[in-house]
Parts: sequence; structure tokens; C-alpha cells
Amino acid sequence: MATLRPELSGKQLELLKETIPKLSRVAFFGTSSNPGNAEAFKETELAAGAFGVKLQYVDVLSPKDIEAAFRAAVKGQADAVLWQVQGSVSSSRRLEIAELAVNSRLPAIYYNRTDVEPGGGLMSYGVTLPDLDRRAATYVDKILKGAKPADLPVEQPTKFEFIVNLKAAKQIGVTIPPNVLVRADKVIK
Repeated sequence: MATLRPELSGKQLELLKETIPKLSRVAFFGTSSNPGNAEAFKETELAAGAFGVKLQYVDVLSPKDIEAAFRAAVKGQADAVLWQVQGSVSSSRRLEIAELAVNSRLPAIYYNRTDVEPGGGLMSYGVTLPDLDRRAATYVDKILKGAKPADLPVEQPTKFEFIVNLKAAKQIGVTIPPNVLVRADKVIK
């Protein structure tokens, strides 16, 4: 199952731009040691050019880099953060990350719903992971019935979700425009 994580970074930037029309600088938080990081940054650069947004790349290699990353974004005068840090670097620090975003007054968009609910982040846009899990079960069934994994096609996701947290928006001082809210699959109040 493909997650399209790198390909969705452009869509995430679009949602940030619609949320903050005057958006001109975005800090892209990534992990250079992650294989998909370069592709995600490249996709984001393409979108940034179309939206007239400048990107600031901030490398987050370990949990100890998170606080410094937010300081670098503020110093670089970022208007928002595109969070592309994956795995163990951030998964256990969701609340801390959301708190740093609020304290830095930086709206951030994440890939995983768990960064927003229950993590407290502003918004997320990504693949609906429970749907991928259900679809993966059909692959397991086929393999258990004798299919060779190499013969099974890679499937693209069909369901995506956009989550908005109004409580986080209020804490950061951002008003989510109605045209963005109506597109949300879930709004946390």
C-alpha cells in the first residue's frame, strides 16, 4: 500500500496557503536520513513556486532537535510549519510539538491525524490510515491463500482526511476561513 506522503506535501502547502492567505515563508521540518524526505521536499518546492511561498528547510534528526527547529523557524521568519518528520523522532512527542507550535505562534500542518487528535496540532491532511489497514488485510488474505507478494500490485490510497483543530487555531491566533472549514472531514472544537 502506498501512502503518497511525499506527493501530499504540496496539497498540505495549499491548505496552509488557503488558511493563511498572506503566507510567504514556510518552514519545512523534515528528516534528511529518511528516504522519502528529499522527494517530499522536492514536491513542496514545486508547490511553493506556484503559490509564491519561500521554503526554509529545517532538519530534525532526533527528538532533541525539535525545540531548536521551532527556534530556527521563528528566526527565519516563517509564517507556518509543514511537518514532515516521521517515526520515532516525533511520534512520542506530539503534545510537546503542538505546544511548541502554539508558543512559537506558528500554524502547522501534519500528515497524521494523531498529531491533531489527540496530539493537539492545528491541522492534518493525509491518507486515511484505517482504510489502508483494512485494505492491507485483503493482501494478507491473498498471501495466506498462496499468492506471491511480488505478483500483487501496489495500491494507491483512495481515502484522504483533513482534520482541523479550532482550539489550537485560537491558541495560535489563527482564524480558519469558512472555505477551509467546509472541506474538513472533522473539526475539533
